[in-house]
Amino acid sequence: MRILIVEDEQKVAGALQEGLEGEHYEAAIAETGEDAFFRASAERFDLILLDVMLPGRDGLEVLRTLREQGVQTPVLLLTARDTLEDRVLGLDSGADDYLVKPFAFEELLARIRALLRRGRIDDALSLGVSDLHMDLLTRKVDRAGQPVDLTTREFELLEYLLRRQGRTVSRETLARDVWKVTERATPIDNVIDVHIARLRRKIDAGGAPRLIHTVRGVGFALGETAP
Repeated sequence: MRILIVEDEQKVAGALQEGLEGEHYEAAIAETGEDAFFRASAERFDLILLDVMLPGRDGLEVLRTLREQGVQTPVLLLTARDTLEDRVLGLDSGADDYLVKPFAFEELLARIRALLRRGRIDDALSLGVSDLHMDLLTRKVDRAGQPVDLTTREFELLEYLLRRQGRTVSRETLARDVWKVTERATPIDNVIDVHIARLRRKIDAGGAPRLIHTVRGVGFALGETAP
């Protein structure tokens, strides 16, 4: 799931990005209101963390404009202002929740999970095949009830394969959609092969039936049986 962090203080933005990516979210940063409005309008995000105090267009102005443009992405306001009037103004401007600085990162994660549940109610919140299970909200993976520790990239790769289970996925497709690389090159093929090998060792460990299959000359597939 993709989260846009709108924060002009680089250290704060960097810390939030590092923390969220450590929880297996994909996090992008916008440092100005103008950049935030452009990215939120042009790209798909599952959630926006929006600081109120921004250079140029402030967070509330950005939020109101996004809502006027029909952007319904859940927004969690981050602000040092803690008066009742400020909270009411933020919510009336279109915010879905409000968190006052300084805050505990665990509380931020809890607010994020709650908003994602609310914002993606029509979407599948979990994926799985056989005894492999992925929770998209908590970003946890287990097989036969045993937790599987994945890096952010491994999680993204597994999610991509799970959403296309039973279908063969080429290296070119993985390079474009998971690694965001549009030009084909041998080095990215090698990187993909390494990640597939690591993911296979974690998912298919301990003599469990193989779920990740190599389709020679084509790519890979995930399923109970090879395609």
